[in-house]
Order: sequence, then structure tokens, then C-alpha cells
Amino acid sequence: MKKEIIIALAGNANVGKSVIFNQLTGLTQIIGNWPGKTVERAEGVLRFKGRTIKIVDLPGIYSLSAYSQEEIVSREFIAFEKPDVVINVVDASNLERNLFFTVQLLELHVPMVMALNQVDYAIKKGIDIDVKKLEELLDIPVVETVATKGKGLQELINKALEVVDSHKEVDVKRYDIKEEKVLKYRNEVSEYVMKIYDILLKHNVDLINLFHPLWISLKLIEEDSDIVEKLKKEPNGEKAYEEIQKELKGLKVKTDSPLATLVTADRYDIASFIASQTVSEIHHRITWTDLIDNVALHKIWGYISMLIIVFISFYGIFKFGEYFSGVLEDFFDGFKPLVYNLNIPNMYKDFLWNGLAEGIISAITIVLPYIFPFYVFLSILENTGYLARIAFLMDEVMHKVGLHGKALIPVLMGFGCNVPAVLGTKILETDREIFIASFMSTLVPCSARIVIILGTIGVFMGPQYALAVFALDVLVVYIAAYFANKIAPGKPYDLIMELPGYRMPALKPTLKQIWFRIKDFLYVALPIIVVGSLVLEILKYSGIFKYVTYIMDPIVVKWLGLPSIVGIVLIFGILRKELTLIMLLTLSGTSHITQILTPKQMIVFGVVTMLYIPCIATIAALKRTIGWRKTWWVVFVNIFIAILIGGILNRILTFV
Repeated sequence: MKKEIIIALAGNANVGKSVIFNQLTGLTQIIGNWPGKTVERAEGVLRFKGRTIKIVDLPGIYSLSAYSQEEIVSREFIAFEKPDVVINVVDASNLERNLFFTVQLLELHVPMVMALNQVDYAIKKGIDIDVKKLEELLDIPVVETVATKGKGLQELINKALEVVDSHKEVDVKRYDIKEEKVLKYRNEVSEYVMKIYDILLKHNVDLINLFHPLWISLKLIEEDSDIVEKLKKEPNGEKAYEEIQKELKGLKVKTDSPLATLVTADRYDIASFIASQTVSEIHHRITWTDLIDNVALHKIWGYISMLIIVFISFYGIFKFGEYFSGVLEDFFDGFKPLVYNLNIPNMYKDFLWNGLAEGIISAITIVLPYIFPFYVFLSILENTGYLARIAFLMDEVMHKVGLHGKALIPVLMGFGCNVPAVLGTKILETDREIFIASFMSTLVPCSARIVIILGTIGVFMGPQYALAVFALDVLVVYIAAYFANKIAPGKPYDLIMELPGYRMPALKPTLKQIWFRIKDFLYVALPIIVVGSLVLEILKYSGIFKYVTYIMDPIVVKWLGLPSIVGIVLIFGILRKELTLIMLLTLSGTSHITQILTPKQMIVFGVVTMLYIPCIATIAALKRTIGWRKTWWVVFVNIFIAILIGGILNRILTFV
């Protein structure tokens, strides 16, 4: 009995793999209702019945082809790293569609258990599944689960361990497709599977020792480029490939369709047959999802409802932040006399209050009142399923900049933080699309920049001006992406997107998700802000500021029309964007921005901060995603756009 076991969670997007992963491992992974959320596989460890189980959460995919990075990650892990067992997570409310991927896993003949997830939602939709019949037809264990409530997960792991303990390797040198219990293909396909298998055996090709003969033969019929390349690299691979191509000419004569279409059609037929034998409707009824989507996806009302939801949400965030920020400021102001009544030199009092206390207070009073409600709003959008509808609605618009609707999801994530937004672009199919979407994501105002705009323009000029700045940003993002699309040749793929059913967000996963995001600020940003405040106070006493301002003044003062001190805080803003506002207030010795900036300067300051160079963490994410050369291009363009638009606004805005 193996003591250390590897389990892979595999399935379509939005079926609950990440929820199962979190429930089993206790790790906090962001869960969202959009395709390919877990682009890079996540790993966690479960100790169960004296055994150590490593669980790998693979990207949500729809096939084991090599068309997207998600598919490549999943296929490479399952086919090459060979986990001890694969848990195929499927959505019980959409069984037939999910079974298309299940069929491909069965072709690999990997040890497998099916987690029939979201059975509660299937019942609400009026769907009943005969689990025993499903087990019989698939010839694998099937366990009903409700991942959000933790139901069925212990039985799922027990079944997985039983499969591991009972699994026996198949002799690939004695394969016969006629012995397949589940996978029944048309006669022509079955005939040529065996012909290709015989050729691979004859040439002693190592691929049939790495993969199951059925899967490798089907992939060669489909002319899978990755498998063909692997075959040709083998000692006798070229000869085997040429012989296979000669054989396939006979199959091509028998059909007008591409060979890949024949195989795909057979897989769908197998999935359809299994679903027809196991799924029945308790009663036919129109679901809430259908009714809501009649409005949410409507060509006119869909866009109107989207704008209303976003406007109300941001207005609510603004009003909550404005009120709560004021309450916190009044509370903390009462501590200032305690510091300045201490019997120590005034310089140390300044360090304690302006450097240490003001850094903490500014972060708490300016950032948290806006960040927390924003993350609540973002989590609700993700976990109810509405974020995927926004992406679907915007597909046509995104095509204008060389992307599709799925690309909008990581871009929208940029409103929370640009780092996961940039990393999230890996769900896209090509390097070109990843580059354009990453560039767009850096121009989207993250929560830190939203705080700056709401905390200055929104509070002191009114929410209508803050919304106008956000509208300008949308225009800038779109125009910049349009030109990036012209520079990067190619065209986007058609949109293939899963629209999950609407659900009430599960409380525990949603709270974990919000905490995961808030924790990043508390653990990472807050220390940087405090240290930055102390450093600023030290620099202020050292007299270094005059040299920095001398260099920055031609741009900051003459072109942007901002106070000289802004040049210093813009430099510190590279660490975290919150620092630009917090340190501007700290350096000026006031908590009222109106004593530092005029209304016109507030707008210019907000726009420049919103658009200029991303923070260090985002630059690191860009390097990891698109490489250094493209990263520096993005950084330079960000700075250029910010300075250009800031200077133009300084000259065209008439109020002072």
C-alpha cells in the first residue's frame, strides 16, 4: 500500500475543482466563476488515514488537445507525470457537456474517480441522475458531492484510495480496441486505431509506453501537432509517421470531414449516449438562471443592467468609504496630543507621529474603508456568476482590440489588483493576446489607485468627477489596446466561454477569498507604507528632497502644473500606489488634500497616478508573464501616456 499518493483534480471550468481543493487541503485559493481560473496548477497536502496525499488542482479545460496553455498544463501533468489517480470533477447540472472531457480521460486509461459535483443545484434545475447506471456505463466509481458544503468529500477520497490500491498496469503490447467497455467508436475509426497501433509496435516507438495505445493512436488520427512532433523525434519516428500518413489516406477517402472531426463527433456521441441513459428530468421548468439571463444577456438590457450594477456598486463603495474614513480619522486624531506631550526632543516626536503613526493611520483611514467593500463587491460578482456574463457581453467590443470576451475577465480583475490581473492573462491562447491583455491590465486602476481617486476627487469634488476620471481611464485603456493590437499582428480566437448558473455565494469560501485579498494589503502594503513614511521623514530632515525636486520639477511643475513635492511621492508610488496619496499628506503635515492641491490639480494628480508606471509587484508579474523586453515597453508607454494626458488636462481644464 502506497503511503504517498498524488491526486489530480481535472475537469471543465466552473465545476468546483478549486472549492474541492480548498476543502481538502485547507489552503486558500481564489475561486472565481470564470474559465481557467487556476491557470498555474495549485498544490496542497492532505493527511488521511495515515497516508500523505498531494492534491494538484489543474486548470479548467474542455479537451486534452494542445490548443491553449490551460490544456497543455493539464495534459502534460496527467499524461507525463502520471498521478496515482485522477478525480474528474463534473457539473451534475450539465452532465453531457462535461462527459466530453471525461471520455478523453478514459482514452488515457488513467486510474480515475468521478466527482459528480453540484448535485444540489442539479436537483433545483429539475435534473435527476442515476448514479449506479453512470458508474456501470463509465466503469469507474462515481461519488455525489456538494463541494461548497463539504458533502461527499470523505467518500470521494476513500474511493480514490481504493482505485489506487486496486489499480493494475495494462499490458500495452496486447491492446485490442474491441475489448473497450465504454469507448465505442465508428468502425472506420476503430479500424485505423488498430492499424496505427500496429505500426507503432512494429517500429518499436516508445510513445506507446508513455501513453495508452488508444489515446496516442487517436491523437495521430487527429494530427495533434504536439504528438506528431514527439513521434518524429524518436529514432524510428519519421518512418512510422510516413507509414501512418499513407494508411490515413484510406480513411480520408472515406469521409468528407477532417479526421479530427470524426474523432470529436464520436466522443460527443459516446457522451450523449451515456447522458441519455443516466439523466432524466424530474419536471421541466424555467429556472431563475434562464429568467435572469433573458435580461442580463439581452442585446440592449444586458448592457443597461451591467452599467446600473457597476454604477450602484461603486457609488455604494464611495459612500461607505467616505463615512467610515471620517469616523476613523476622528478617532485617531485623538491620539496626536499623547505623542506630542511626551518628554522627548521634537525631532523624535515628528518621527513617531509623522513617520510611524501617520503612516499607519493614513493606511487604515484612507485605504481600508474603500478596499474592503470593493473586495466584497468583486467577490460577489465572481461567485454569483455575473462576472462571466460581463465578459460575454463585452466579447464584440474586445474583438476591436484583438481579444475576445474571456480576456476581459483578468482585465476586470485589475480593479482589485493588477498583479493577479496580469498573471490571469495566461488563460488566453496566444502570446500576442497575453501581451495585449497584460498591457491593458496595467492601465486599469487597481484598488489602491481607486482609493486615491475616491479619497481626493470623489470626497472633495463629488462622485461625478471621480466617475468622469474612471470613464477617461476606460477610454485610454481601449485606445492604448487598439494601438497595441496594431503593433502585435494576428487575430483573436473565437470565444468559447462557460456561463455558470447563478448561485448565492457560499459564505466560507467567499470570506476566505476576501481575507486572502485583504491579507495582501495588511501583510505587504502596510509595512511598506510605514517604512516609506519613516524614510520620507528622515529624507525631509536630511535635505535630500531639494535635489529630487530639482530633477523632477520640469515635468511635475511646469508640464503637469502640480506642486513640486508630488515628484517625490510619485517615485515612492512605485512601491505601492497608496503611497502617493498617503505620503503626500504625510509630507505636507495635513490630512486635508484641499490644503495641498486645487481641484484641477486633484484631477491631474489622480489621472497621472492612475496611469503611470505600475507598482514593483506588477512589474514582477509582467516580467514573469511576457518577459523583460515587453515589460520595459509597457512601463515606458505607461509613463508616456500618464505624462501626456496629465499635461493636456492641465492645459484644457478651466476651473482652478
